[in-house]
Amino acid sequence: MSGTRVMYPGTFDPVTRGHQDLIRRAARIFDEVVVAVAHSPRKEPVFDLETRLDLLRKVVGGVSNVRVQAYDGLTVDFARANGLGAILRGLRAVSDFEYEFQLATMNRQLADAIETVFLTPAEHFTYISSSLVREVASLGGDVSHFVDPVVEQALKARYAS
Repeated sequence: MSGTRVMYPGTFDPVTRGHQDLIRRAARIFDEVVVAVAHSPRKEPVFDLETRLDLLRKVVGGVSNVRVQAYDGLTVDFARANGLGAILRGLRAVSDFEYEFQLATMNRQLADAIETVFLTPAEHFTYISSSLVREVASLGGDVSHFVDPVVEQALKARYAS
């Protein structure tokens, strides 16, 4: 896919080792990976948008062809406005496929020039989800195996009260 710039959209609340794995692997395939952090206030994120951006930049800062940027609105509109030819979506399990397939089909209807590409994380990350990490962290559990140390510290600080 040389010459292709890809968008990896999500809320990344919090960014997990599974997200990191997909970002690093995508960076080997594509010329540029734009990690697009959705504003998504209706999802009531644990971290505000600026914190999510900051954590992602720290976690993937060593990857030269990865850029982290916020966005609001339709994913395909952001992709089109930024000249991104593909949208990257992660599939952890078969159960993810139906939703992701519907999303890819809708995006194709909205912008048929933008492709959707699916990647699966390494097997040892397939069970990790942001929602499970949030739940474990909120109950005082150890999330060190699921997130980067900088994210772990941010979660500890968030749930310390």
